[in-house]
Amino acid sequence: MKDWNSKSALRGSKIVKKNLQAYSFMLPNLILFTICSLYPVVWTLKYVFFQYGGYGTGVPRFVGLANFARVFRDKVYWESVIHTFTYGFGKVIFIIPLAFFLAFLLNQQKRGNGAAQSIVFLPTIMSSAVMGLVFYLLFNAYNGEVNKYLMTAGLIQKPINWLGKEHAMKTLILTAVWGGVGNYMVYFIAGIQQVSGEAIESARIDGAGKLQTIWYIIIPMLGPILKIILMLAITSAFHDITNVMVLTEGGPNNATMVMSLYGYRYFFPISAAEATVPQYGYGAAVSVISAVIAGMVTVGYLRISKKLDEIY
Repeated sequence: MKDWNSKSALRGSKIVKKNLQAYSFMLPNLILFTICSLYPVVWTLKYVFFQYGGYGTGVPRFVGLANFARVFRDKVYWESVIHTFTYGFGKVIFIIPLAFFLAFLLNQQKRGNGAAQSIVFLPTIMSSAVMGLVFYLLFNAYNGEVNKYLMTAGLIQKPINWLGKEHAMKTLILTAVWGGVGNYMVYFIAGIQQVSGEAIESARIDGAGKLQTIWYIIIPMLGPILKIILMLAITSAFHDITNVMVLTEGGPNNATMVMSLYGYRYFFPISAAEATVPQYGYGAAVSVISAVIAGMVTVGYLRISKKLDEIY
């Protein structure tokens, strides 16, 4: 009996030791996750019920659901929701076909394709702030290079205000496409390389042309990777804040204000003109509602993609 108990205790100590080793490897990540992810979420959920302007502005004052009621009455916020969907939809419909075309073109084993892939992918590793500044210099209405070239070519008679109310959203979408197409191209290349060569060869023997092979063979077989690409493109549109901040700061007259930037401005002023007392409580309420909207879109997309799997 003693031998059995000693063996059981020894086995138990070994299991505890293994568990401690496993937890010791997990502990640094758990600490970082708690500090950088979990704590900010809990902090945000706490202050949605308070009116608070930050340190040095007094004790937080409990206001209940007043912040949420204010959000639902905030016309500018709901305009920013529409702008976010416009930005996201415009980005997706341009970046996905372009990334697929570049992937299909540059996946072929031809001289120079490797260098071309690197050039297309390069903007992906560029800082978003630097990229936004570059496009600001290019599309500046007064001395931007785009207007200079168009006027020199005789295509326009006077400078176009690319960052004005009429064209600002188009410029933002163009910036997003240029900065992200290389990333999605790499995903498509990885997917195309997994397509069965036998299936393509069989389609060609049956008389299918290139377009028919792409539409009926390659694209259906890219279904799993395409779902991931669409998911990344949609979710990135909801937190793409740097380009908007650098190029337009949400203007002119909130014409390019998006949800993420609208919530951010209540925590940190985005320009000297908005150097006012922060409103942490209201900013937290805006962030929570924005997260709920983004979550609803994500869940809706996942359900649609699941139904498509059942159909095909």
